Amino acid sequence: MNMPADLETDSVRLREAMARGLAADGVLADPAWRQAVEAVPRHRFVPGFYLPADERDGQGLTVWEPVTTELDYGRWLATAYSDTTLITQFDGDEVDWKAPVVRHGGAPTSSSTLPSLVVRMWADAEVAEGHTVLEIGTGTGYSTALACERLGSVDVTSIEVDPHRLAQAADALYGLGYTPTLAVADGLYGYWPEAKFDRIVAACSFRSVPPALLAQTRPGGKILLTLSGWLYGYARVLLTVADDGTAEGRLVGGTVSFMSARTHAAPVFGNPAHWAAVVSDKPRAASHSPERITAATEKAFHLRFLAQSAVPDAQMTTVGDVVHLIDVVTGSVATLTPGDGGWAVREAGPVKLWERIERVFDAYDAADGPGPETFTLHAHGGAQHLRHPQMPILPLPRP
Repeated sequence: MNMPADLETDSVRLREAMARGLAADGVLADPAWRQAVEAVPRHRFVPGFYLPADERDGQGLTVWEPVTTELDYGRWLATAYSDTTLITQFDGDEVDWKAPVVRHGGAPTSSSTLPSLVVRMWADAEVAEGHTVLEIGTGTGYSTALACERLGSVDVTSIEVDPHRLAQAADALYGLGYTPTLAVADGLYGYWPEAKFDRIVAACSFRSVPPALLAQTRPGGKILLTLSGWLYGYARVLLTVADDGTAEGRLVGGTVSFMSARTHAAPVFGNPAHWAAVVSDKPRAASHSPERITAATEKAFHLRFLAQSAVPDAQMTTVGDVVHLIDVVTGSVATLTPGDGGWAVREAGPVKLWERIERVFDAYDAADGPGPETFTLHAHGGAQHLRHPQMPILPLPRP
């Protein structure tokens, strides 16, 4: 790729500006992480990426515009040093960045996570000099480079399930002189050849804590990962592993979402209209509105995570103004339809999906809406539970 002669000068200036902005926002309180951000050239890890256009297409799909140095040098470099997540892959398909095309819709499957979140993950995991770390989800390699800059390459192991992604990340890392241990591996199983680790940090989300990660962490070591489910409720948890291999820790505040580990991704459920046809014709009044978990608020984001513990195999989609809950495992379904007097719900199948969620809402309200930091996750004996002193125990899907 032919780069403009002033690229390095421009990138140094933009890196320093990005570091100042992150520090002003309270993200770079640790001088060592600020030094790493100022040192690592993010643009070397993103030769191209996609940004959403201002308007959707005629079918309502997001229009994704490719951005490269050849197409628009200024936009490419400025965006590379903005606090923005940069989408680098859709639906597992590799992009030819020499001739990228506009995309309509598609599911992002790889990205360069926004720098503030990358740094926050390393900082929240309490990573410090002398720690050996396992990073799950190398992605573009930018986060890996920050860890190498801070800790030294010898103490950093990073794994990625996509061999093409890892090859590109390796080229960028090695080209900059970083030499961490890299491997193509499924994060669900960690990486035994380099275990045990002082810290494990995942840049993808899991439905529950993989047992292999507990086994690969030294006693007293910590695991920071994002939990998610098929309702796309998210929470981060920082676990401390005990001598007997059990672990516990509190949920970490803030709204964070990561792409699911591919083995934990939600299954395709088909046509919602087909599912709606199997529900009972006898609606009842819903005691809670689905807007409690669909609203674009931090509270709804947290409550959705709690709700999915009651229906771990359910997915949610909205067609028009009708909300559908679909469980492909049990064949259960619920539809919620708005009306003048509130929402009406119809359910079918062995699991009363909305009824179970309503119980969580009731318990949450009775406890005065506790925030994520008040919940503790316990992982022991193959089972994992969320506990709160004023709410019933909430199970996670069995790992």
